[in-house]
Amino acid sequence: MSDLTTVARPYAKAAFEFAVEAKAIDSWLTQLTFAAEVAKDETIKGFLSGGTSVEQVQTLFLNVCGEQVDSKGQNFLKVMAENERLLVLPQVLEQFIALKADFDQEIAVDVTSAVEVTAEQKTKLSAALEKRLARKVKLNCTVDASIVSGLIIQAGDMVIDGSIKGKLSRLATSLQS
Repeated sequence: MSDLTTVARPYAKAAFEFAVEAKAIDSWLTQLTFAAEVAKDETIKGFLSGGTSVEQVQTLFLNVCGEQVDSKGQNFLKVMAENERLLVLPQVLEQFIALKADFDQEIAVDVTSAVEVTAEQKTKLSAALEKRLARKVKLNCTVDASIVSGLIIQAGDMVIDGSIKGKLSRLATSLQS
C-alpha cells in the first residue's frame, strides 16, 4: 500500500499544482474521481494488468472516460498510461484530496461519543477545534455506547480521549505502576 502511495504522490502533486494554477481544483477533483472509479472496475483492471500496448490502453481508457475528462485531464491520463500507472489512480485521488484539504486549510475530525451529539454541541465543538487547530473543521460524528460518557476526538495524529472509558483505563494503568 505504501508503495502505491509513493508512486501516486508525484502524479497527485502535479495534477494539484496544475489545478491550482488553472483555478480548476473542483473540476480536477471531479475528473480524477471519475477516472479513479473507472480504474477500480474489475474489467478495466484486468485490461490494464494484461499485456496490452500503451496505445490500446490509452484509447480504451479515454473512450471509457469520454466527456467526463477534459483535454488537460486526458493528457494527464495519457502520461499515466505511458508510464503504466493507471492502476494507481485511486491512490492519486486520495493524495489529491489530501492536498486539497491542506490547501483549503480543512481537516476532518472524527468525534466518537456515547450518545448522539446535538447540533448546538457540534457548533461549539467545531468552533473550539477550529480555534485550536487553526483550520476549518469537518466533523464526522459516530456513536459508541461502550465509551460510557464523554468524547474521543481524532484529528490526524492528534487524539483527545475525554471518555470515561479512557479515564478509567488511564487510572488503572497509573495504579498498576
